[in-house]
Amino acid sequence: MSYAYLFKYVIIGDTGVGKSCLLLQFTDKRFTAVHDLTIGVEFGARMVTIDNKKIKLQIWDTAGQESFRSITRSYYRGAAGALLVYDITRRESFNHLYTWLEDARQHSSSHMVVMLIGNKSDLENKRAVRKEEGEAFAREHGMVFMETSAKTASNVEEAFLHTAKAIYKKIQQGYFDVNNEGHGIRLGPQEPTGVHTGRSSSGHGRQASGDRSGCC
Repeated sequence: MSYAYLFKYVIIGDTGVGKSCLLLQFTDKRFTAVHDLTIGVEFGARMVTIDNKKIKLQIWDTAGQESFRSITRSYYRGAAGALLVYDITRRESFNHLYTWLEDARQHSSSHMVVMLIGNKSDLENKRAVRKEEGEAFAREHGMVFMETSAKTASNVEEAFLHTAKAIYKKIQQGYFDVNNEGHGIRLGPQEPTGVHTGRSSSGHGRQASGDRSGCC
């Protein structure tokens, strides 16, 4: 299928915050409570429409473990957008946001769009991070903030689409050079080498596998 642009995303954050489940919900419209622990990277893809243009989103789900941080850094390069995810029921995942953000900005384009995601909003009775705290962190660091639930699909679609719209707007404003793939954007309609066509669940694009663990 032809498309106007391909946008490369990365999903980053601590292990167990629900990154893989967010990807699966967005690409396949489904949720699994038990998901393989991401070892290395996984990917999915989906077509969306912005301003009457078909845009393919290529989304890389990165491992949250410190031992894989060097692999994760290599995916920041050439990414147009990033979803920085924490778990609203785990205070430590929120406390680590600054480290993740600094790492991403140090190894990526200065124009990469970063959105802050507070995941697992369905677990309100276990909340450890107030919504106002997420809003304040996003405001301080120039990000848009949303709370999502990969389980109920609340705001999942909106998070990915909002990021895509922000990238598209930066293209229109001339911030991104669409002829420089290092910015995480490719021109269509020809299919780039190595990109999986159509919808892909994160499991289908796994680079490596690991132990099964609770995803969300």
